[in-house]
Amino acid sequence: MLLNNVTLINESRPVDITISGEKITGIGPVNKQNETDPIQIHFTSATVFPGLINSHDHLDFNCFSVLGQRKFVSYTEWGNYIHKIYKDNIDAVLKIPQNLRTAWGMYKNLLTGITTVVNHGSYLKLDNPLINIYQESQNLHSVKFEKNWKWKLNNPFLKNRDCIIHTGEGSDKQSSDEIDQLLKFNFLKRRLVGVHGVAMNEMQAKNFKGLVWCPESNRVLLNKQAHTAALKAQTNMVFGTDSTLTGNWNIWHHLRFARSLRQVEDSELFGMITSLPAKLWNLNNGEIKTGKEADIIVVKKKTGIPTWEDVFKINPEEILLITTKGKIRMFDKAIYDQVIGLPLDLPVFSRLSLKGSIKFIEGDLPSLITAIKSYNPNVHFPVEPLEPITNSFRNL
Repeated sequence: MLLNNVTLINESRPVDITISGEKITGIGPVNKQNETDPIQIHFTSATVFPGLINSHDHLDFNCFSVLGQRKFVSYTEWGNYIHKIYKDNIDAVLKIPQNLRTAWGMYKNLLTGITTVVNHGSYLKLDNPLINIYQESQNLHSVKFEKNWKWKLNNPFLKNRDCIIHTGEGSDKQSSDEIDQLLKFNFLKRRLVGVHGVAMNEMQAKNFKGLVWCPESNRVLLNKQAHTAALKAQTNMVFGTDSTLTGNWNIWHHLRFARSLRQVEDSELFGMITSLPAKLWNLNNGEIKTGKEADIIVVKKKTGIPTWEDVFKINPEEILLITTKGKIRMFDKAIYDQVIGLPLDLPVFSRLSLKGSIKFIEGDLPSLITAIKSYNPNVHFPVEPLEPITNSFRNL
């Protein structure tokens, strides 16, 4: 497959990108790549960049709305509060079968251009996932909420795997002490990846392989942020959204808020959702380069040379095409006629409206939404299915 006439960020001249199987196999001048490739999609004004990597989400918790309309000093205070005040709301969501909630969590990410998600929680089984679901690490919730966390952390059978854990999620001394406690009892010197780290200092950060910054979640719960500008010099900083329990469904909303904090340069922030997490999680994606997996996003171009200002103004409705490992997962009505004319064995796609923009997405998303609403009609979805799914892509 060849993507024709797309422009890389901060580049003036468009390129053609050739995809073979799961990987990018060529990047070069327009109309000078494989002109005989029978599978080509032509763009008139488009920007291309790697699929985003969301380093922290709870996929099965994205049917929730934000809970806890006040600020807290720690995740423990917030957790105890919401389970007391919002018990009925929580029970109503949790009665939705986990497989349905998980499937929506996957779609929530895909709709915004996220092609890889690091899921935090129990292992989730997905049939034919449309995006990369990373579940290779050991997941512990936290020092306070994970039963027998010391034994689990020091399990000798897992000593060669990364351990991901919420830590330092608060603004009080207890939250900082929790980090020290975690480090003290890490007898096997496990590779730790912390999540949130609001209370983390530079000395503590040196003991972590990585730290996931979730600025929107931290704002909603604590109205306080990790000291990202200082911590990024001590550990590998990457970016996460957390679930809709603590923030907006749209990662671009999170990124704009993070950018407003001015703790990192624009290129660093973009790296936190592309190349940096790819290195942290040992993935072969996160960059538009030959040999990398073809996780690719194409969006409408705003200016002649796509700048960081343009990038961080993006919203899901502007996405023209998403591929994961070379497979088309979502595309815009603007290229519909081209896609259906391709000699591809395409599966069933759903037709939906996203803020008035018509998208086609792989799978029966309308039926998934209907099924979730049959258990809980109060779940809000940012998309509107336009018609029942058909049995054939070409009949859409």
